[in-house]
Amino acid sequence: MRIRFVMRFSSEEGALAFPRCEEARRQVGRRYPDDGRRTAPPCAVAPFVAPAPGLRAAAVRPQRFVPVDAARGQLAHTGPVLPPTATRDARTLLFTRGARGFADGVVSVLLASYLARLGFTAVQIGAIVTATLLGSAALTLAIGLAGHRFRRRAVLLGAAALMVVTGLGFAGVTSFWPLLAVAFVGTVNPSAGDVTLFLPTEQAVLAEAAESRDRTGLFAWYNLTGTFAGAAGALAAGFPDAAAQRFGIEAAQAERAGFLLYSVLGLVAAVAYARLSPAIEHDTSAPAQPLARSRGIVLKLSALFSLDSFGGGFVVQSLLVLWLFRRFALPVQVAGAIFFAAGLLAALSQFVAARLAARIGHVRTMVFTHLPANVFLLLAGLMPTAPLAVLFLLLRMSLSSMDVPARQAYVMAMVPREERAAASSVTNVPRSLAAALSPLLAGILLDRTSFGWPLLCAGALKALYDLLLFRQFAHLRPAEEPSEAGSQRSSLR
Repeated sequence: MRIRFVMRFSSEEGALAFPRCEEARRQVGRRYPDDGRRTAPPCAVAPFVAPAPGLRAAAVRPQRFVPVDAARGQLAHTGPVLPPTATRDARTLLFTRGARGFADGVVSVLLASYLARLGFTAVQIGAIVTATLLGSAALTLAIGLAGHRFRRRAVLLGAAALMVVTGLGFAGVTSFWPLLAVAFVGTVNPSAGDVTLFLPTEQAVLAEAAESRDRTGLFAWYNLTGTFAGAAGALAAGFPDAAAQRFGIEAAQAERAGFLLYSVLGLVAAVAYARLSPAIEHDTSAPAQPLARSRGIVLKLSALFSLDSFGGGFVVQSLLVLWLFRRFALPVQVAGAIFFAAGLLAALSQFVAARLAARIGHVRTMVFTHLPANVFLLLAGLMPTAPLAVLFLLLRMSLSSMDVPARQAYVMAMVPREERAAASSVTNVPRSLAAALSPLLAGILLDRTSFGWPLLCAGALKALYDLLLFRQFAHLRPAEEPSEAGSQRSSLR
């Protein structure tokens, strides 16, 4: 493979340093003869360049040689914080995940309050939340079954366009039944996580945007970006109410601006998706291979993930805001600040997930962090005061997201490359369907009592998932995990 080098000089005198970089050029060619995605070491340029006659000596900043993968047309250098083998497409997906995460953080906090200000009951709010999750599940299933016929960039652009239309629909529609229809066909996410139709396609692309040893770390950064952006969005959700009080406008009108912002961020995501390289595409003319080799393990994982999501549906962020308001009379601004702090804790925990998975394995990382988080969730539902309930919710959030990158990387590692998109859909669609059933039940519980029954149901179901996952999959490890006595390697790859 031919490697081309791009070099920039910060000054006219810097061009004089070019001959001194020949040795670095030769070193790069010897060290990375077949890998055009790595960034070469800095050019060995002296800090000062001998001046031409009549000119003062000028300091020159050493610049980097950036190898260009001629076959893929991508710059390899994606920043100092990403895994070294990550491509430019990985950075683009991190940006879109952040934009969507901020939008989801805003509307997930505003949704219940906005609908309540429109005069809807708790049961109607639960029904709309359920419709959003059911609609996402149906769309994701359609993409999973027919996605091989379409180009991945077109799928992502279509999803972004639907995001724009959804925000406009929520901002413009105030009647229950039309709004229920918009919730079903749209992309509004009432949860702090990502359960939309963007997820399977982005995961399939992201799994191929770095080498296998860096996959968990890249997924950790992907989820870190979404979690941090979601936390910022949750904090920003308090601004409309504050603006309404300051400027004397109706709170519902102010909160409607959050859904307009949702549409704007969907447009921003569409622009970013349009810049993805052709390397993300797959052969649309090839026949689909729906889990021909990995069907058994994917279906088992899907069933377990569905149990976890069914429990998680009781405590989606919108319903937690409603519970805190009904139980402790916490206003939306305070709830937004709480979920901002919770999002920060969840984001910081993502730094640990990749290293922990490298040491103890993906499944152990999922169980050993998720099970204590569910105990904290159970305790939060039993607390009689707001400070204690918030404390245990924050403790729960500090651990509950550490399993996400490990889970995503584990699924991608346990199936062949050609089946990753289908595996992502099959494991995410049942999760969305299962999560869509419980918010309505949680709304009924909250309509009858302000006690933390939704939190108790969620904690018990999610703890059961942890125990079953450990029993069935602790001995199954992908090839890149360290070996252990009694463990088995996946033979599907």
